[in-house]
Amino acid sequence: MLLSRLVLFRKEVVQLWKAFRAPETPFHLKAATLFVAFYLVNPFDILPDFIPLLGWVDDLVLVPLMVSWIVSRLPVPVYAGKYGKTVDGTARRK
Repeated sequence: MLLSRLVLFRKEVVQLWKAFRAPETPFHLKAATLFVAFYLVNPFDILPDFIPLLGWVDDLVLVPLMVSWIVSRLPVPVYAGKYGKTVDGTARRK
């Protein structure tokens, strides 16, 4: 289960990157993608990282949830044009 979720997360991140580069992707989804990246590197978290283990749990849970949410909101289809295949938000269903 954990391995399959990790593979799915990897597919969603790749799909999100292609959608971020596509000009047809709505601005609010691009902004949400930047927020996820900022949240991951930001030193201010919901649970601070200096708390042993609990500080990493929010990153391990919230970041994949946010990525899945953004991918599920991608328009069907958002064409990646010169960047590759069609990006259509179906990575979660495979």
